[in-house]
Amino acid sequence: MPVQYVLGEWDFRDLSLKMRPPVFIPRPETEDLVSLVVEEESLMYEKNSGLCFPVSAPHPVILEIGCGSGAIALSLLHKLPQSRVIAMDKEEAAVDLTRENAHRLHLQERIHVLHQDVSYSSAKQLLLWGPVDFIISNPPYVFHEDMASLDAEILRYEDLDALDGGDDGMRVIKTILALAPSLLKDSGNVFLEVDPRHPNMVKDWLQAHSNLLLVLRAVHKDFCGKPRFLHIQKQSR
Repeated sequence: MPVQYVLGEWDFRDLSLKMRPPVFIPRPETEDLVSLVVEEESLMYEKNSGLCFPVSAPHPVILEIGCGSGAIALSLLHKLPQSRVIAMDKEEAAVDLTRENAHRLHLQERIHVLHQDVSYSSAKQLLLWGPVDFIISNPPYVFHEDMASLDAEILRYEDLDALDGGDDGMRVIKTILALAPSLLKDSGNVFLEVDPRHPNMVKDWLQAHSNLLLVLRAVHKDFCGKPRFLHIQKQSR
């Protein structure tokens, strides 16, 4: 059994989170995904601060798709004190654990946790606080043919639906991107963790779906030097 489950808790960035099977265990590289959102929010605030009129402190609304233990959502709430987060997951165990961790960290007043899958029918519920500034997700992105080669402990104890991204690893990624324009503010941002093979695949997919008005702004590498994180932005009409 993974040590995180044995201990019943694990650190992610500056937070100590409860862990229990089969909820997906956050990986160390995903901490960089949080950093990218924090950095982008800081850049946006600095840019707006240079305008002629006074700018209030940012109050970003963030949507996390596939919240698992709440690691990403709660880290963002911790680092961005004015932010609010809508976190969703299709697994009840994940939703319960995110809520439990939010209460343990006294962040429950700024997070709304939904038990539902990402789909076109869910879009209206995700606009609880209006269009969002950021969509962030570490979605299932493992190519289905690669699932059998994962570590035995992962296959035995973790939620495989949180890993299996279908034949091309992009089943959930495509759904997120197709929904993004209806959820984001103009110039809003999507940050995704992906397989190193995905950046070019996503770029081609976005070009083939230009009606979505989404542009791949940047590809960031993980600490192993692999292209791991995508920054995608909604263009203004």
